[in-house]
Amino acid sequence: MSNQAQAQAQALAQSPAPAPRFAANALEQFASTLLHKAGLDRLAAEVTAHTLVEGDLLGHDTHGLALLAPYVKEIENGGMRRSGTPEVLNDRGASLLWDGKRLAGPWLVCSGIDALIPRARQYGSATLVIKRSHHIACLAAYLLRATDAGFVLLLACSDPASESVAPHGGTKAVVTPNPIAAGIPTSGTPFLIDVSASITTNGMSNRLRAAGQQFDHDCLLDAAGNPSRDPAVLFEKPVGSILPLGGLTSGHKGFGMALMIEALTGGLAGHGRADSREGWGATVYMTLHDPEAFGGMSDFQRQMDHLGNISRSNPPRSGVAAVRMPGDRGLVLKTKQLKEGVTLFPTIAPMLMECGQRYGVVFPVAID
Repeated sequence: MSNQAQAQAQALAQSPAPAPRFAANALEQFASTLLHKAGLDRLAAEVTAHTLVEGDLLGHDTHGLALLAPYVKEIENGGMRRSGTPEVLNDRGASLLWDGKRLAGPWLVCSGIDALIPRARQYGSATLVIKRSHHIACLAAYLLRATDAGFVLLLACSDPASESVAPHGGTKAVVTPNPIAAGIPTSGTPFLIDVSASITTNGMSNRLRAAGQQFDHDCLLDAAGNPSRDPAVLFEKPVGSILPLGGLTSGHKGFGMALMIEALTGGLAGHGRADSREGWGATVYMTLHDPEAFGGMSDFQRQMDHLGNISRSNPPRSGVAAVRMPGDRGLVLKTKQLKEGVTLFPTIAPMLMECGQRYGVVFPVAID
């Protein structure tokens, strides 16, 4: 890194509040250019860049631009395929199976949603499973693509090449956090649900470990099965694990959820943990539902609006300003950041400056 770039990176990392803000379109252009110069097909680079920035806009900053430098590394080492199209392995109209051929995950997911939309309109529901996708970033980043078109989207993924979550009652990891998301349209603000089957994620564990920090509650197990707040247990030998959602007392619920996602992804794909590993990636499940094929959009929205109204007007408990629906905070944050600029986690901008410098791509200047 040049002296000038190093000084800028240090200033960003050490700058006091308020944190620097960056124009969303400038970040997206930077990410797209960097991915393309690293070798990724231009359209895949554009879609991936948009998806990563969308993650930060919605507040999922461990799965936004924090992934850009690792994605570039994967392109460089051949872990992410640079160009091509998925192979259709099975097509029965309302159900599809693709071999993603380790292409960019965000491009595959967006292409998949686009492929399902006309099928869901025809059949009422349509499902796509993708095996051998690369990592797909933040699941919430895809939901508006479906809800804006009037569909309910259920999206889930697992990574058969890694494991970090132990089964309830166990001490050795067997599955990944296995996120699942749902986009639900209403007559106003859609519900955007993005959760995982584990208490925390690998991304947050990595961030806290790098900062020398711990979680504020026990969400991990060391290798002996003792509860822990220290993410370092995931990197020790023997390695620890992340607790399933529900923790020590109710983790059977989270592990059951993880198994369900394993069945929808690896099971339906016929490709998963029973097979040889190919590297960081994902097996993806998605289903689109068209409310018009069931009770109709009007009555669907009436039901969802009612749930939103009685939930948001629910008397809050002590210490809570107001009850929010899933996605409320993220959409407010997105609107604010599109207007005022995106605030990145302090370690992200310096990392991207260094990565961009290798390809002659200049990181955006902060908004004054």
